[in-house]
Amino acid sequence: MSVWGIASVGKSALVKSLFCEQILTDCRTGRPLFENYGWVDISNPFNLTDFAQRLLLNFDSESLHAEEIIGHHDMGSTNPIIECQSILKNKKCLVVIDDLQSTKEWDLIQAHLVSRSRDNCIIVIATHESVARHCRGDKEALVYNVKSLESDSSFQLFRKKVSAKHSNHSSLLAENAADTEELVSMCGGLPEVIVEIASSLGSKSVSQMDYVRSLSNNFMHDLESNREFDSLQGLFSWIRTYFRICPDDLKPCIFYLSIFPRGFIIRRRRLVRRWIAEGYSRDNHEQSAEHNGEKQFSDLLDLSIIQQPPTTLGDIRMVSCQVNGFIREYIVSRRMEENLVFELGGNCSLTTQRSGRHLVILENWLRDIIVFESIDFSRLRSLTVFGKWESFFISQSMKLLRVLDLENALHIEHEDLEKMVKWLCRLKFLSLRGHREIHHLPWSMDHLRQLQTLDVKDTSIVTLPESITKLEKLQYIRAGTTKKSASTHPSPQKKKRTPLVSSSWFYRCGDLIGSEVPRGIGKLTVLHTLGVVNIAASGEKALVKELKRLTQLRKLGVSGINGSNSVKFFKAIEGHVHLESLSVHLDKNSEGSLRLDGIKVLSESLRSLKLYGLNENLPVWIGELKRLAKVDLEIVTSMDKDSMNLLSELPKLCILRVKQQQGAPIDAEVAEKKEQLPELNFRVIDNDREVESFKEVKVLEIACSLNTSDVTFGSKTMKKLEVLKVDCCGESLQYNISGLKNLKGLKEVSFVNGTISEMLEQQLNEQLQNHKNKVKLVVKLEEPSRSA
Repeated sequence: MSVWGIASVGKSALVKSLFCEQILTDCRTGRPLFENYGWVDISNPFNLTDFAQRLLLNFDSESLHAEEIIGHHDMGSTNPIIECQSILKNKKCLVVIDDLQSTKEWDLIQAHLVSRSRDNCIIVIATHESVARHCRGDKEALVYNVKSLESDSSFQLFRKKVSAKHSNHSSLLAENAADTEELVSMCGGLPEVIVEIASSLGSKSVSQMDYVRSLSNNFMHDLESNREFDSLQGLFSWIRTYFRICPDDLKPCIFYLSIFPRGFIIRRRRLVRRWIAEGYSRDNHEQSAEHNGEKQFSDLLDLSIIQQPPTTLGDIRMVSCQVNGFIREYIVSRRMEENLVFELGGNCSLTTQRSGRHLVILENWLRDIIVFESIDFSRLRSLTVFGKWESFFISQSMKLLRVLDLENALHIEHEDLEKMVKWLCRLKFLSLRGHREIHHLPWSMDHLRQLQTLDVKDTSIVTLPESITKLEKLQYIRAGTTKKSASTHPSPQKKKRTPLVSSSWFYRCGDLIGSEVPRGIGKLTVLHTLGVVNIAASGEKALVKELKRLTQLRKLGVSGINGSNSVKFFKAIEGHVHLESLSVHLDKNSEGSLRLDGIKVLSESLRSLKLYGLNENLPVWIGELKRLAKVDLEIVTSMDKDSMNLLSELPKLCILRVKQQQGAPIDAEVAEKKEQLPELNFRVIDNDREVESFKEVKVLEIACSLNTSDVTFGSKTMKKLEVLKVDCCGESLQYNISGLKNLKGLKEVSFVNGTISEMLEQQLNEQLQNHKNKVKLVVKLEEPSRSA
């Protein structure tokens, strides 16, 4: 088995804990699994004879490490390599090889020792994934990536270490809660850093609050230069080495992360599309720029440079991320060396050097036009604005600007949009997401001939201008909004930007207003993401014909599907063999029969399917989409047995979201029968026996706008389910949930956007109290995400 991760992430401590636990368990039972145990820290430079000698000393010693006696142990004339070979060949051994640096080191160990051994257990600890995977060879060996701690665990470790040094740690942490949390977040979930800072804080006799603030303000400088933190020099050595040998395509992606403020939640798609616009992710002979950008994102995730934010509930493909706090502080302390990112924040003065490729305007900057006009924009490639927008932020001298990201700016004027389109002809990325004050785009968009990404989702734009059909390099168009957000435009006098829409999936899935697109959209043949498009409002016949030409689409979202256009629409996308994600909003007020059965099965590559507004059972062709990993359903009826069976048999289904919408009133006589009441029964029966179902589902989200809903889990359903999220839809609804004890992999049950009764909470706690995973029950009002 190979265990890998960045320095100080706790690889050795994790293995050591399991290593010692295994030894103690064996000794207590009297039936040891292994005859010999050995732990060897690799020396630098590596020497095979020295390695073998250290291993022999471990085999002979009762302690875990025998390094301290290596110089005093007389090996005689015995060749340590041959002696190790003999032990590994004739005895069953557990060997841990710590801090393996290169594949050449492993090749030597493998050739002379491992390949000649019997069925031993070898655990390799490395800081590089390539080394860890090389050790596996062609065998089905495990490769385990150790990632940094999540925020709750980080603070728990910090509190534990402070309490060991400080008697009144509880009052200390309570008094400085906000400052302390910020300091812990800077540690990036790295246990070694957390322990060192907690120990330092706990031993201080000076004001704890002053020390916390001082360390936060000079975090990276103090950790690198203060002798008190000398134990962290190994970490800094690893980071410096990593950045020195970091692949050329990945290094700028890492420094680019410092554009976003500390603790900011970043949407994955936003980040990847920006990388593509900057040229950090490019097409090559094997893969598209999109694919390479996703690969870079995964690489940074594996290295714990980016992390899953604590608010996300188990997304299989991470929708959003946060930058590791420690790595971000390191990047910020070096980014001017790379002459990449510079920011305007607080009280910037004219004497401060302001030049570089990426400008960030922070929310707390005083908006000083004198300072702004003193900046040299000749090399500027991106502009990102947080907080209040000012018209002078756009300059004619920004001739090389490629990325204009205004998603987190406030109150943009239409006149400013006109200037952007006229002056910034090299733009490749333009985001106005979330700006409800914007009702239309400039009609002269054809100046932006280099534009690749246009994101106007959740604005008040319901019609895209005809001129976008001339932007032949457009790959990504996101538009559309919800009726909820469209009907709540803030008045021009209000300066504070109110949340656009609840981050709840319940509200995201329904009542969506797609955008009308112009004729000629079919000319944009490189489009791979398009949505949400209102089919009914865009001229059904013409648009359906245009969609047929967009054969490179990977992701498509449409609304306005009704009885007169549904068959034509699905027929138009029959040949879209690359389509991976399809979102369809059905018109609930459609005249005529709206049926989805009878159409040809969609692309076999489809991995995500969203059907909103169903007023009948699921179409049978869903069962033939064997690669589906995510399904979102909004259905105006109860899920019948056949529909549930279709879903249960999807072999790769990981995320399932089901919303039961209020439909026609239930007949009084029918309502008396329990089996006719609204329910979600995930217990699948075949020939009067329950069968295994939903085998790969890890995330289940349910929502119900009915007065009550029964939710049942059988004894053989969803064995891998980790997260159950129940949306109360802003009401105090009554759910009857049974069978939670059957969900063996369950880790968390969350109720959001409403309240639950004391009776239900008691019922749930009774089901969860004896669960082997110590499942968390969370009841909260969901807050809109900062990146929504």
